[in-house]
Amino acid sequence: MKGLFKLGSVAGIGIFIHWTFVFLILFIVFVNYKHGQNSMQAVWSVLFVLCVFMTVVLHELGHALIAKSFNIKTKSITLLPIGGIARLERLPEKPSEEFFVAIAGPLVNIALALLTYFFIYIPHDSEELASQLSSGVNANNFFLNFYIVNFTLAIFNLIPAFPMDGGRILRALLALRLERSAATKIAVRFGQFIAVVFVFLGVLYNPFLILIGLFVIFSAQMEAESLIFKNLLKGYTVRNVVMKEYKTIEADEHLKNAIAIILHSEHKKFLITQDNRIVGTLNKDQIIKALSEKGDEALIFDVMDRELSYIDINTPLENIIERVYEKKSAVLLVKEKDELVGILDADNLSEFVLINSIKSKQD
Repeated sequence: MKGLFKLGSVAGIGIFIHWTFVFLILFIVFVNYKHGQNSMQAVWSVLFVLCVFMTVVLHELGHALIAKSFNIKTKSITLLPIGGIARLERLPEKPSEEFFVAIAGPLVNIALALLTYFFIYIPHDSEELASQLSSGVNANNFFLNFYIVNFTLAIFNLIPAFPMDGGRILRALLALRLERSAATKIAVRFGQFIAVVFVFLGVLYNPFLILIGLFVIFSAQMEAESLIFKNLLKGYTVRNVVMKEYKTIEADEHLKNAIAIILHSEHKKFLITQDNRIVGTLNKDQIIKALSEKGDEALIFDVMDRELSYIDINTPLENIIERVYEKKSAVLLVKEKDELVGILDADNLSEFVLINSIKSKQD
């Protein structure tokens, strides 16, 4: 994702923030100004939002650290204005693992709320609560707001609908008795039912619920499609899709030579060599971009992708989906017993899935 700034690392996990987060801070300052609040109230509001996003980081770290105990690495945690995203190397497949990884996040929020409980006064009724919160975030109600937000985040994330943690918890519990595919279908349908309820309530009371409902509907559908995608790859390995015919080109050649090969052959991807060593890769999209930016006299060495990514030929395809599509332009180098035997990329994998989906419908 572009526009990210690294804040630091925790347990080897990079913590990033997106530049659009600045707009959230400016929006809070603007809202405070519009409502006639002074600069000190604006400072408290900004400080509160920063604390909330720190709890989001802790929530995601809860997922990440439990995943790490199951040998599932977390690549990074990214803070966006709408919340946090933890990028796991792979999703847990075992029901017990998925359950503990999913519930870890909400449990962090509940723990933070309970910890805050000992330092605040809890209003006796809704009128007293409304009175304390009516003046916005300030020194007197800061921790009360923090307590409420953490419990709200925990409850919201426990809603049994994808992509919330509750949807994964529901699937994990169902998968204890059912096949994972059947468990996913039930969890998806149940989540979409809840989403429809959200949309209905949003029409009657709060339009924001409509957005949440639509988000859940589309996210649940994406989860279902992801399952279908993985099922089509089940039982296959990289050996079934590796492209054994590939073209090499020297790093000191000009871009126009690669363009000529594209125009006069079926080769669209290249391995770049220098002194009989592979030093990079290049595909059609990268060539077109380089042509528009640097012209056809540019050296291949200056425009190639220098990040070489290797994969074993016996790797199950369902285990590499995220890796392949994470960087769609990348060309993976396939090895067997430390010897290069071919290449693989997102286009080739997509073609394989398309063919398999057609064949499965005919069977």
